[in-house]
Amino acid sequence: MDSRKPLDGFASSVMVGLCIIWGVQQVAIKSAAADITPLLQVALRSGMAGLAVMILMLIRQRKIPFSAQTLRPGLLVGLLFSVEFMFVAEGLRFTTAAHMAVFLYTAPIFAALGLHFLVPEERLSRLQWSGVGITFLGVIVAFLFGGNNSAAPQASNMLLGDFFGLLAGAFWGMTTIVVRRSALSSGSATMTLFYQLAGAFVLLGAMALLTGQTQFRLTPVSVSSMVFQTVIVTFGSYLAWFSLMRRYQASRLGILSFMTPVFGIIAGVVFLHEPLRINFIAGALLIMLGILTVSAEGIFRQWIAKRRQRKLR
Repeated sequence: MDSRKPLDGFASSVMVGLCIIWGVQQVAIKSAAADITPLLQVALRSGMAGLAVMILMLIRQRKIPFSAQTLRPGLLVGLLFSVEFMFVAEGLRFTTAAHMAVFLYTAPIFAALGLHFLVPEERLSRLQWSGVGITFLGVIVAFLFGGNNSAAPQASNMLLGDFFGLLAGAFWGMTTIVVRRSALSSGSATMTLFYQLAGAFVLLGAMALLTGQTQFRLTPVSVSSMVFQTVIVTFGSYLAWFSLMRRYQASRLGILSFMTPVFGIIAGVVFLHEPLRINFIAGALLIMLGILTVSAEGIFRQWIAKRRQRKLR
């Protein structure tokens, strides 16, 4: 029997912290792009964080726990993770950090749809479907109806970057489904992360070399960005994410991550001076309403269960 449970206060609090970190991630990559190309940034941070994960496994278990059951899905998630961040890195060359945050975090839609049809325990109710729809409408209002922006890249380039962000979200959603539906689901979170980071370091590093995207200049901005991306984002937040996925229902965790675009746009405004438009404010309100709608069912069921327990006493 699947022991994963709906979200509780602890998981929700951790997810808020993760969403803040992931929202700032795009800004960190974009801010250091003049010194280190985005593709090389992702490859290097993956390699350094992968080394840290390997050391952590050796300290905890005195070995790297490879197994026949996890090798095939591990290689697959490594490939999917690499393709996801290839699109992120390439997309950030054309679009803003805020746009990338929005389109990348359509991943929960792809994951929830896949899990809805593949895992009976993670089927979405009508109320949750309405929340997904409201949230997606908020994304559309916030970013697709914003009009032209003279400070942004050319419209055609931005559209390409946005499309890359959407593709990145699709590959992230597929990664979630593979983890959830394979032996990785019950395995070590560190091992799952190691597969992804090792794959990204090898594949994206090779791609950076082949395409000539190897610009690397040490500056205060590039160093601080790489430290943040490696230690906080790639090592700490991803370990926390996979740990949550082992304990809680992935579809509800994923949908809650719709908060990330809100934090992403705030970070873009504060650090990159991206303009804040009224359409974003309206869209952000719809996004939060959608999250509340999706989460309300689980809270309501918990409240009913507690009421019943009190009556039985």
